Amino acid sequence: MKIRKNDTVLVVAGKDIGKRGRVRFAYPKKNRVIVEGINFIKKHSRARAQVRQAGIIDLEAPIDVSNVMLLCGKCNQPTRVGFTFLEDGRKVRICRKCKEVID
Repeated sequence: MKIRKNDTVLVVAGKDIGKRGRVRFAYPKKNRVIVEGINFIKKHSRARAQVRQAGIIDLEAPIDVSNVMLLCGKCNQPTRVGFTFLEDGRKVRICRKCKEVID
């Protein structure tokens, strides 16, 4: 998966199209990410022994990784992610538009 935790992404599909946010959690096996402020759902919860309040809670739900695009730090545009090897042998992610190293 080319999107990682703490990346800034732009939502390109779904009900929150056009919004930006930071990836809080990434689930590579499920191909999903949780983005701050994106894809809120309402969950009904029951009170549990003075641990949490009962009622309707807003939660951020996972969104498919195909519905987000990485924002490049240099050109500040949504971009596809490529990979390349540096001289020291490390594999790093690059911006496909400006060829800047992301990692």
